[in-house]
Amino acid sequence: MDWMEWSGGTAPTAKDIAAYYRSRIAAGELSPLAPLPPGRKLAKHLRVALATVQSAYDVLKSEGLADSRPGSGTFVAEATDDESARDRAQGLRELQGQLTAVTSQLAALSERVAKLEEDRNESA
Repeated sequence: MDWMEWSGGTAPTAKDIAAYYRSRIAAGELSPLAPLPPGRKLAKHLRVALATVQSAYDVLKSEGLADSRPGSGTFVAEATDDESARDRAQGLRELQGQLTAVTSQLAALSERVAKLEEDRNESA
């Protein structure tokens, strides 16, 4: 069982938990059908609300990386004919990297526009 360790100053968010397991799946460290920790036990381990873990698992399920089986738990998704959970996770990580780069570029552009507007207002 892959228990997430957290050393952040505050409790992890659902986004943090989903990112952790997404990364583990993408790296091939969690294989198809590998169980994820039971929600209640992971919540207690991380000192977060059960709803936080459930939300993280819901994100992974919506991304096609995990499946739930009532009474059995949550598992890494089984490979389909077109791609495995690992392939989907790697694609999502790449997309996340691209989004981070675009966000950074947008922030720089916003700063430049603000500076140009400031210069324009000073010269008017």
